[in-house]
Order: sequence, then C-alpha cells, then structure tokens
Amino acid sequence: MTGYQVSDIAAVTGGTLHGDGAAEVTGVVIDSRKTQRGSLFAALPGERVDGHDYIAKAFDLGASCALAQRVPEGETRPVIVVEDVETALETLTADYRAHLDIPVIGVTGSVGKTTAKEMTAAVLSTRWPVLKTEKNFNNQLGVPLTLARVEPNHRAAVVEMGISHFGDMEPLAKMARPTVMLFTNIGRAHLEYLGDRSGVFREKTSVLNWMEPDALVIYNGDDDLLRTLDCKQRRLSFGLSPDCDVRAENVRDFGLAGSECTIVSKGRRFDVRISAYGAHMVYAALEGAAVGIAFDLTDEEICAGIANYVPVDGRAGIVQTGMLTVVNDCYNANPDSTASAIRSLSRTQGARKVAILGDMGELGADGPRLHRETGRIAAEAQVDVLLCCGDLAREIADGAREAGLQDVHHYATLEDMLAALPGMFQPGDCVLVKASHKMAFENVISVLETL
Repeated sequence: MTGYQVSDIAAVTGGTLHGDGAAEVTGVVIDSRKTQRGSLFAALPGERVDGHDYIAKAFDLGASCALAQRVPEGETRPVIVVEDVETALETLTADYRAHLDIPVIGVTGSVGKTTAKEMTAAVLSTRWPVLKTEKNFNNQLGVPLTLARVEPNHRAAVVEMGISHFGDMEPLAKMARPTVMLFTNIGRAHLEYLGDRSGVFREKTSVLNWMEPDALVIYNGDDDLLRTLDCKQRRLSFGLSPDCDVRAENVRDFGLAGSECTIVSKGRRFDVRISAYGAHMVYAALEGAAVGIAFDLTDEEICAGIANYVPVDGRAGIVQTGMLTVVNDCYNANPDSTASAIRSLSRTQGARKVAILGDMGELGADGPRLHRETGRIAAEAQVDVLLCCGDLAREIADGAREAGLQDVHHYATLEDMLAALPGMFQPGDCVLVKASHKMAFENVISVLETL
C-alpha cells in the first residue's frame, strides 16, 4: 500500500484521529506479530481475541497507526477510531483499489479457486510482476489484505474471492472491482446456506454487478449453469466442449506424472505439459491459457507459465514417504471435488488404491445423501481400500458397501483412525487423503509421512 498518510486514512474511513497524522502507511496487518515499520494495524474485536489488546505491541513493532473502535487507556500514538473496524477496512481497500491502474483478475467458483488463482498468476508472471492472493485469503478480511499488498511494481493482481452465504460477494466485489472475472465452475458447496446450485450461481455471479461493461468474464463452458450466463460484459469460455472459445484437445493423463493436452483457440494451437496430479488440472491449464490469451501472451509464455505451476500445500500435492505415494488433498472438500479426486485416484497404475475420506461440511439437509453418493462413487471407481472418519463419513462407508466395495473401515474419531493407520497399508500403495478443513486431516498426512 502506498500513497497514504495516517491523516488520509482517517479522512477516507470517516474516523476520528487521536494523535499525529503525518506518518506514512505502507501496509495493513490484522495480526500484530506481522507488523512491520509503516503498517496500519487493524484491531479487530473477536470472540476469543480482541485486537485492541495488541495495539501497543503493534506500535512497538513499528506500526504507523491503529484502526480501532476505541483508544486504549494511556495510548498517545496515532489511533483512528471508527464505528466498525472491518467496515472501515473495506472502505479503505475500495479507495486504494480505485487508485490502482492495473488489471485485477478475480477468481471464484465452487471447486478449484486456489488452483486457478495459482495457475493464472503463474502464466501472467512469465511477462509481468504479479500480485496474487496468499494461500486462500479470499474472504472479507483476506481480500483487503491482498489488495493492500499491491505495490507500484506490480502489473497485475490475481484475487481469489470466496463466498458461503448470500450477501458475501457484494463487499468483495466492491473492494476488488475486477477487470477480469474467472469462474471455475458452479458446484455443490455451501448448500447449507445457499440452498442449491442455482443459489450458488446467483451469489457468485452477483460480482458482475460491480464490473464495468468493457470488463471480461472468463467462464467454464462445460458447466451447465455458467453456459447460461447472460451479462453485459465481454465473455470468453473455456472447456472440453467443441464450442468453447479456448478448449483442450488430445488430453493425455499420465496419472501421478501429470498430463498433457493441446490448447486450441481461434487459429492458435499449442501443446502444454501439466506437471501436477489430477484430471482437474486440465481445466486449470485452460483457465491459465484463457487469461493468457486475453492478455495477448505468446504461446511460449503460456506454455511456460503452465509448466511452472506448483500445487499449494494440501491441494493434490504428491508426498513420497518411501513406502507410500500420498495425494495430500486434505485442505478442503465438497462432493464434486471429492468425486474428481476419487476418479483421478482410480486412474493410477500398478498400485493398490486407498482413499481416506472424512466429513464434508456445509451441505445442509442433503449432507447424508451426498456423503452416501460419494461412497458409491468410490466403489464404482474400484478403490481397493476405503477408510472413513466422522459422523457424516459413516454414510460414505455405507454407500460404498452398498455398491459392493468390501474393504471399508469407519472410525468415529480422528484419534481412532490415526491409531489404526500404521497397520493398514502395503508397500507401493497410492493413498488419497481428502476431507473438509475442520476434520484436521493434516494429522493423517503427518502419520503417513512416518510410514
């Protein structure tokens, strides 16, 4: 963040400044431990931790000012008092974004947002310095922290935008104001709050209300709902269907070794190599290629960017333990991403296929049915061994048994499953680990790494 003094931020947010306003502000933090010289520390009140208790620490580490709802007793350094810190942070971010003269590529969808963000940034980075969302900081706190990191040397920003409730997209869109919006797909995620896929579609595409008519929408042309998208912005579709503007042909899946395909678009035709595991990575390559084509990158630049892609931890990364090949896909899960992961596992050659699956959250009343469906998919994919953990995952186990899978185990608690893991495997097994983040399956990865 550049171009602000403390007094400017008080004016933008409508806050009351206590203390001197002359210092320059160079960034935004919400964790006092990450404070650097020149930071604005946003003192967010929370259920367990109140940021106001750490204002003094932030100043001691070099903060230029604090954005807060009150001035701590005895504090004389610059504090901007606002009615609501989160709302003020959104207002500040929107103001900063309005002064940025670079493309902002927003990324949303039910599955593959982070992968698409990483692939898009990898492609654009072959030509320009690119700012991208760290990890999956994609919500009402993550988006402002991302945009605040844009510096004068950046030529583009790739911003992941995640929602789970109706109304979540509007504040993200008002802050980011994307010039390009990438939609990965519309799947069965957050159904507890959004009802059905139509609700997911409405909320995610509401971002278009905050985009200019000359903006570009890049969307999955194989998705039945996104194909119906009717908007004032320009459109560019990607997918495997022959009518997509950017499509993949001659897809060659090499299992754990990745895949290859030919990208075809309006007379352009070039082969790309995807080093990451999973059938879904062809769509990620298409997403990166579509963005690259939209920005007039050369075939060589797009190919290099796709080849440079590296999976984010917990998203289909491959771990070789010496005894096992582990697919670490434990960061999050919904029925669609889990089905895709199981089918990718089924295409591995020469190894026993083991799936370790846990509860998938925020599915509402359809949760039990969708978990049972996942079990049937595991059986149909001819998984050799299925280990399930959690209350809803019992339905995965039951669905798999109903569909004929014999070697099925269910554990009520993570502790029970962790204790059983050492005796469950044979040398050379390929093991998929996937569940919603709340299941803490990173602990499963830790145990498997010791085998």
